Amino acid sequence: MFLEEIENYAYLNNIPIMEKEGIEFLTEYIRKNKVTKILEIGSAIGYSAIKMALVNKNIHITTVERDKERYEEAVKNIKKMHLEKQIDIRNMDAFDLYLFDKYDLIFIDAAKAQYIKFFEKFKKNLDRNGVIVTDNINFHGLVNSTEEIKSRNVRALVRKINAYITFLKENEEFETTFYEIGDGVAISKRKKDFN
Repeated sequence: MFLEEIENYAYLNNIPIMEKEGIEFLTEYIRKNKVTKILEIGSAIGYSAIKMALVNKNIHITTVERDKERYEEAVKNIKKMHLEKQIDIRNMDAFDLYLFDKYDLIFIDAAKAQYIKFFEKFKKNLDRNGVIVTDNINFHGLVNSTEEIKSRNVRALVRKINAYITFLKENEEFETTFYEIGDGVAISKRKKDFN
């Protein structure tokens, strides 16, 4: 199966893709909630976009990847799966992406240090009843054990993820549910009063 090849490629080349449990949870959510329009921030090599597109032929995904090499690998993978009609991939920085469309689901899985900025930038593109899904909320279990982290960079990154978790918990516009699935998934929905 070609998807296994992508998984192996990611593993061998140290490219972070969504953990199996996490992607199964996400695709099941998409199926159950009849999601058809998705915006993904951070394509990497196209794995999650492909998995999401395979849920249903009516699903359309706009996905953005900054890294040229990963973008090219993603384009190749999307073509191999014949999903070009469903997945529109762009090679650019997400902060340079301006969209007027509304999406049922916005999936944030890019630079973790920028999670708050991504959330703030793209929430205007969320459909009234849509959700923002964020992956890597637990960051390999390091989020709750900052003092054990030796690397200064990793410590700084974990602090930013913790700041994002606090941002979600205290957000007056959105209500967030956290799931201990895969590497930690958060689903944020607009509160009724904000509709």
